[in-house]
Amino acid sequence: MNDHLNISISQTKERKHIEICARMMAGTDPWIRYGMDYDLCLKAFEGAFREIYILQIDEVIAGFAILQVTGTFKGYIQSLCISEERRGHGLGNKLLQFCEERILQISPNIFICVSEFNVGALKLYKEFGFKLIGELHDFLQPGLTELLMRKTHGPILKWDSREGLTPRRQGQ
Repeated sequence: MNDHLNISISQTKERKHIEICARMMAGTDPWIRYGMDYDLCLKAFEGAFREIYILQIDEVIAGFAILQVTGTFKGYIQSLCISEERRGHGLGNKLLQFCEERILQISPNIFICVSEFNVGALKLYKEFGFKLIGELHDFLQPGLTELLMRKTHGPILKWDSREGLTPRRQGQ
């Protein structure tokens, strides 16, 4: 499917893009299950330390990712969503690959949370190389568990973000 489509991923701060993404988010699981309406989903895009990327097919938004790129938990994929009608065609993997490349410019560690019941996303993240590092019981809603996952390219103290993918040399 991807071979003949015009797919692009770009950073956005445009309100109209964010509103489209918030509607997409509010209309799909896990956000439906958590009772997050449009207004609550819109709040997920707020904050100074977030980067928002949209995946477009022929200039129509088909997915998005929200990354946290500064602070203690830099390298966190806060949200990743592909529209329901575009799932199952490799777009989630394409967006994850993009996120990994961006995060590796600042950190060797990539983090993501996934709802335990979101088996499709959990399968995708495991196939992409994420490992389970913790369970957050009752984190968003009573009785539901979020799984904290990490994909690493090395320890943070041995990483030189100025060189991107290159670990620091000994003694530096």
